[in-house]
Amino acid sequence: MRKTRLAAMLAAMAMTVSAAAQAREVVVFAAASLTETMTQIEALYEAAHPETDVVCSYDSSGTLKAQIEQGAPCDLFISAGQKQMDALEAGGLLAEGTRADLLTNRVVLVGDETKVTGFDALADALAGGDVLLAMGNSDVPVGQYTQEILLHYGLDEAALAGAGCITYGSNVKEVTTQVAQGSVDCGVIYATDAFSAGLPVIDEATADRCSQVVYPAAVMAGGNEADARELMAYLMGDEAMGVFEGVGFASVSDADGGTP
Repeated sequence: MRKTRLAAMLAAMAMTVSAAAQAREVVVFAAASLTETMTQIEALYEAAHPETDVVCSYDSSGTLKAQIEQGAPCDLFISAGQKQMDALEAGGLLAEGTRADLLTNRVVLVGDETKVTGFDALADALAGGDVLLAMGNSDVPVGQYTQEILLHYGLDEAALAGAGCITYGSNVKEVTTQVAQGSVDCGVIYATDAFSAGLPVIDEATADRCSQVVYPAAVMAGGNEADARELMAYLMGDEAMGVFEGVGFASVSDADGGTP
């Protein structure tokens, strides 16, 4: 009886190992602001597609772009800005016909409302050297949107940084953490990161202050294109979009006033 049970256990283990070995891996590089949602979506997708192993890597879109350009294996890239995807497309690294705008987000101001009550007040406080702002680095999309806001108000970023009024984060999660820990007075992040971190939004950047935040996605050429295409189609479907919308993302069609 013991031998029979042992044989059954070994057979089950062999089947599990065999199934794992046969799983097709899809490597996804995604902007840091997608961490919470893509973690949920990864679990949902793998439950419905046991033959596929989704492996996600998160960082700033600029860092991920550089890694792809340097030859890091990636099957699907989701950027928080068009600039990074434009560079990969110009380099011939995208699978033809796969690039699509997936999501939109909003740029918001979070932090201590006793120090700043909105973007206008932030501009005045920065000009007077009365506030410490956290923002993304210049190669990070959220940092680039923040630079547009500073430019809108005629503020000199380099001078402000030199005066100790600005600190930086290598991705939006680092900026969010600085605000959440109270090491800065305020920060410019995405609405979805504010939601995930439980940070109240003080103000939202309007279209005259910075560009619309659009997340393009594309399958990378030369990798597991078939499974990456299937995963991308799922990301644009109702189930995945429900997860995205649950934290404040919107589909591009919704942002344009269309029907999903």
